[in-house]
Amino acid sequence: MTSLSKGDKAPYFSGLNQRNENISLDTFKGKKLILYFYPKDNTPGCTAESCNLNDNYQSWLAKGYEVVGVSPDSVASHKKFADKFQFGFNLIADPETEILQAYGVWGEKSMYGKKYMGVLRTTFVIDENGVITDVFEKVDTKNHSEQIFKALDIK
Repeated sequence: MTSLSKGDKAPYFSGLNQRNENISLDTFKGKKLILYFYPKDNTPGCTAESCNLNDNYQSWLAKGYEVVGVSPDSVASHKKFADKFQFGFNLIADPETEILQAYGVWGEKSMYGKKYMGVLRTTFVIDENGVITDVFEKVDTKNHSEQIFKALDIK
């Protein structure tokens, strides 16, 4: 569970996207941002979530939002993932988990009774001033855009 909540200033981040370009929180100054953290490229839940956001990407842009995904995968992995599904938005590689830790979404998970460190799937909505307006810790991967639209009361 993240320690960040509504009203908090979004932690600064900077990293390389799938095109090896540096993307930071400053890149989105004056824009609203949907920043989503996901465990792994090309896995069923992560693919469903990313494709749902991409299917609605033009709607997000029209409503003044940019979309950025972050996972611990490499730039090369992100490039393959983004190319395969033709994502219009940036995916940031965070293999050192610095961004994940700054947002409190790198934590203990368990599968089949084994505990391990991993990404706690979470989405943050950040306003034009860098303030977090919404946090989604229970992500509906197949309908994530609709989940956010509803919470933000966007038609």
